[in-house]
Amino acid sequence: MSNGEQSTGTSPDSGARSRRTVVVCGVGAVTAHGDDVTALWEGVKAGRSAIGPVRGMPMEGYGTEIGGEVRDPRTPAYDYLASFGGHEPEPAVDFALVAAQEAMRQAGLGNVPGARWGVAFGSCNGGLRSAEKLARRAETETSGPDDGRHYLLVSPQAIAEALSSAFGLLGPSVSVNTACASGAHAIAHATEAIGAGRVDAMLVGGSDAFTETAFAGFTSLQSLSTKPAAPYSKDRDGLSLGEGAGMLVLAEESVARAAGAPILAEVLGYGLSADGYHATAPHPKGEGAARAIRSALEAAGITPEDVGYINGHGTGTAKNDTAESNAVRAALGEAAEATALSSSKSMVGHLLGAAGAVEAIVTVQALVDQIAPPTANFTELDPKCGLDAVPDPGRAHAMDVALSNNFAFAGANACVAFGRPGSSFTPADAPPPEKVVVTGFAAITSAGDGADAVWEAWREGRALGTDEDGLRVARADYDPQKYISARDRRRMDPLGQLAVASCRGALEHAGLTADDRVGVVLGTGLGPMRSIEEFLLPVLAGCPAHGSPAVFPNTVFNAAAGQVAMNVGAKGPTSTVTTGHAAGASALTVAHDLLLQHRADAVLCPAVEDLSPGVLEAYRQLPLFDSPDYTLAEAGIALVLERESTARARGARILAEFAGHGTASDARGIGRWDPQGGGVERAMRQALDQAGVEPAELTGIWANAAGLKRADAPEALATDRLAAPGDTPVHTPKQVLGEPAGAGAQLSALLAVTGWERGMASGPVLINSSSLGGTHISLVLRPATEK
Repeated sequence: MSNGEQSTGTSPDSGARSRRTVVVCGVGAVTAHGDDVTALWEGVKAGRSAIGPVRGMPMEGYGTEIGGEVRDPRTPAYDYLASFGGHEPEPAVDFALVAAQEAMRQAGLGNVPGARWGVAFGSCNGGLRSAEKLARRAETETSGPDDGRHYLLVSPQAIAEALSSAFGLLGPSVSVNTACASGAHAIAHATEAIGAGRVDAMLVGGSDAFTETAFAGFTSLQSLSTKPAAPYSKDRDGLSLGEGAGMLVLAEESVARAAGAPILAEVLGYGLSADGYHATAPHPKGEGAARAIRSALEAAGITPEDVGYINGHGTGTAKNDTAESNAVRAALGEAAEATALSSSKSMVGHLLGAAGAVEAIVTVQALVDQIAPPTANFTELDPKCGLDAVPDPGRAHAMDVALSNNFAFAGANACVAFGRPGSSFTPADAPPPEKVVVTGFAAITSAGDGADAVWEAWREGRALGTDEDGLRVARADYDPQKYISARDRRRMDPLGQLAVASCRGALEHAGLTADDRVGVVLGTGLGPMRSIEEFLLPVLAGCPAHGSPAVFPNTVFNAAAGQVAMNVGAKGPTSTVTTGHAAGASALTVAHDLLLQHRADAVLCPAVEDLSPGVLEAYRQLPLFDSPDYTLAEAGIALVLERESTARARGARILAEFAGHGTASDARGIGRWDPQGGGVERAMRQALDQAGVEPAELTGIWANAAGLKRADAPEALATDRLAAPGDTPVHTPKQVLGEPAGAGAQLSALLAVTGWERGMASGPVLINSSSLGGTHISLVLRPATEK
């Protein structure tokens, strides 16, 4: 990609609300059928199951010995290990890069500058296979001297940043981890980025590799079938796991046409929702899933009768398939009976976080070839499902619109609507311009429970934390009983407790009652590592049967967001973003854009981090963290964002306006920054441009700096080039209170707003947040204006 920053399409403008048409112009896949889309589509179209005996990992003790395994995987062209001195590949990264190579080659958008490209990547497990290997070697005392570097591969954000680096994509880089809906969520977030004019093209998709955790976890839930899965069939008895990746290139239509790119399909719209019902099981009537489907139809400007085909979530489990069928009936009404609904998981297995991307590709290919692909292994219609599952073989099927459904653990639902190019559908009108405001917040940190405790610790310069085996650590200090009953706490890990407690506090501060118009977008850079360790270590020490079914539901990154939905009743759009140490900032940007599109009236934005023994050991083994000035901190900090009109209509006290945001990638490789701070500067200028704020107007910059020279120095250079007045204060709260990993942006926002109330200069502020791999996010907040 070119590195220039000139736009080939519409530039961002907070006042312009015209919609940009988003199209699919490249696809790539790695699945059990093979290492390209042709192999996938030919196999799926023929109803050929690629699920068979797993050879790449020992299968003794699991509930099955079969899966949709990638055989003889290709090595990607890009050497992502070189950037950090790694020596052992991570299959989830390999799958993503190989699929991306195919998608980028087909799209051929070489005329789009690198700064006008972004990445949205979804995964359930990220590089967990690498973590399992490191844990097993530690257990057997066979670790090598450089093994610790491979902890950099574990985060889902590392894969997003590998994709940015491989293709020189300098725009947004975001990872999403909403379990089995991750790939679909990535498509949704990419669609918003293009639609808002922030970028012209996005490389988007998902990847997951087989892990011991996944096989042991689904074994503990007794969810695996010993035969290839048979979704919607009366004799189905469980799911089949799969592995692989799907990547798509999305672009603004005029940009794609100017480049002569193939237009495979149009992304008509999407819908997201939360069940707020159960940690693993769907709502039996499919209520949350139906809301997601209806939302997709509304955004696309289509009716139920327009839908010709649905690529279903169809896992092969009794509860999931029945609930999905109920959801389709609830959303489509009588039209459901005439709509084909089939499941690709019957042929390649359940690819977890990659499922939404791979199945989106199948949906696009179905539109291109006008074929409804079959559900393999189907024997007899289950009256509890009862819809047209397209039993073998597939069939010619004229259609202009097709949907792709993905529903996940913790009740996260997603539906994406695709249209055949040239169809006459007109998406719903863009909503009128509106401001996004902050109406509440709450904080749980090592300073104590509440915003006042954080403020006082910062103003006093009170250094927090104690030494824990060579790493300074600041633990969260609060009483969860204040927010969560003993009964409910039994179902939560510490990450979930921090999320629920901070969200309850923020809702109380905002004077808001949550409902299905209130969403949850959670940010976490570290995720549920304590639960993963608690589940996995007994498995490694003994056998798969030692995995606890009570713990496994909390091993998905979006479990905490699901707990928030269940405990406070926030059933609007939900997502969990995992953009490393910038995760909280990324959550705020996603929520901001959802609100601008009126997909919710309010969104809870918690950022939560829990420091488990394994996490601390990983930090100790990475040389980046040997600074004596660095403190790693736990936190649960939540903000309530609202559309200004709804906030004023209910008489809410408006604390701040969220005026703009910008995201940029250094694209230098896993674990690397641009030493000159180029990405930081681009992010800051984008945020200021969207907010309509000049650097000279800033009354403060809340820096990302946390005591790591390799990250702090480039930010300082970028800030100097911003040309803000010399007397503009640069605040570094993380150097006092500790680095709360993904919660840094929420921490700075809370301090900035509190500062206005406590006599600091009242005016626009810039808030910076960066991942350890060179993804930079800047936010602009300014005091609310009275009407």
